[in-house]
Amino acid sequence: MNTKSIVCLLLTALTGFAFSESVDFSRVAGKVRHELHSSGFGPLICSCPPSAIADVKAMNFLNARTHDWALINPGQRVCDYFHIFPLLHLDAKDPKNYVFAPTDYLLKRTREETGLGIFFRLGTSIEHSGPTVHFNARIPEDFEKVAESFAGTVRHYNHGWANGFQWGIQYWELWNEPDGHNNMWCDPDPNENGDDKRCQKFTRFFVTALKRLKSEFPEIKVGGPALCSMKADYFTELFRACKEAGVTPDFISWHYYGNNPDAMVASADKARALCDSFGFTQCELILNEWHYLGCSWKDLRDPSPAMKKRIWSGPAAHNGIDSACFTLASLAKFQTSKLNQAYYYGCKHDGNWGYKGADAKKFKVWYALKLFGEIVKETPVLCVPSFSEKLVLFPTKSEDYKTKRLLVVDYRSGQSEIRVDVANAGAVQSALLLDHTHDATPCEVKFENGQLLLQKPDTNSAAFSITFGEEK
Repeated sequence: MNTKSIVCLLLTALTGFAFSESVDFSRVAGKVRHELHSSGFGPLICSCPPSAIADVKAMNFLNARTHDWALINPGQRVCDYFHIFPLLHLDAKDPKNYVFAPTDYLLKRTREETGLGIFFRLGTSIEHSGPTVHFNARIPEDFEKVAESFAGTVRHYNHGWANGFQWGIQYWELWNEPDGHNNMWCDPDPNENGDDKRCQKFTRFFVTALKRLKSEFPEIKVGGPALCSMKADYFTELFRACKEAGVTPDFISWHYYGNNPDAMVASADKARALCDSFGFTQCELILNEWHYLGCSWKDLRDPSPAMKKRIWSGPAAHNGIDSACFTLASLAKFQTSKLNQAYYYGCKHDGNWGYKGADAKKFKVWYALKLFGEIVKETPVLCVPSFSEKLVLFPTKSEDYKTKRLLVVDYRSGQSEIRVDVANAGAVQSALLLDHTHDATPCEVKFENGQLLLQKPDTNSAAFSITFGEEK
């Protein structure tokens, strides 16, 4: 056993287990992919002060996905197909039968005030109206008419039709979570038709809309359908229908709600293999809703005081430090995954799926998203990262290589100390700590003889962002 190993064993005995990893800033892996850092957050039509715009801009997302925007703008007719083309018995080729103005205003704000690109979900927001009563999320009676209204929407925003725009929106998603239960693709009588019948209906709808849009707009990318998870059996049925119809989706999309970043990466591996097996080798993979979920959906919605306290308070809370570190670890691991795009969910600014509480205090996850947004903007050169189940080392540097940044994410390790061997970094210029009690605030770190020592205030999850540069 060499001297260094003996010293490490002694330190472990004295202080408890410490992670010991290494990074080298001379080993460049490529560029940080901004397209893996997007969300549903954007401006609102009403009650959206400059501070809210600044909060969204600070997270530095690339794009905004328009799903559920009708729900966060109550009383406004935006984005959903039945708001844009409200009377399905009318002629979908006549511009007089569309109501574009509210959506125009909202998308214009999004583009101009936050600088976000648009990922347009064609379809409906989720409808939590129970197992038998549905209005907006009912399966359309006329698939061809709905597909034609989709074409009118694309034509309006990309080709100036109906006093529209020349925005060149590239990604158009067909529906959202048709595999959901009683909220997104609903039969009038849910007892009459099971999941298989609903899937068959949706694949027919998907193919109809895909063929219609690609026939007029070959330059755009059309896909979907934003499944609740990466369900290989559902996608298999969808791909078979596409093959039979002679059409190819430009992308597929799905969601993940859970607490395992590696599971999200693995879902992209499965999706890539499935697409390739059908010959869809150019089909892009988009994870367009993902969020930490540390409990079951049933527990999340349990109104009892005891359950609410467990779910919504403490380090493991829905938007607590575990959620923030899960988010940072996921964003880092996405960079070396097979994903082409990723969209953090939410959309509403406050509340359970927002970035702040009703008291306007920002959740831990806002600081996490802001930290990663700063990495994308300021140090976009990616060096070779190091990933394990509990620890993420994500080294980046500026375009001129003068500034180096190391993101260290400890996600539920239960340890209180991290040691990292760092090569070709320079001197520590600053360090930030995000943990249960710190909101990405300055902290002290030790860096001697190429070894970085990070001491956490406790054993909860934590993230450090350390900036290196030339010697002062």
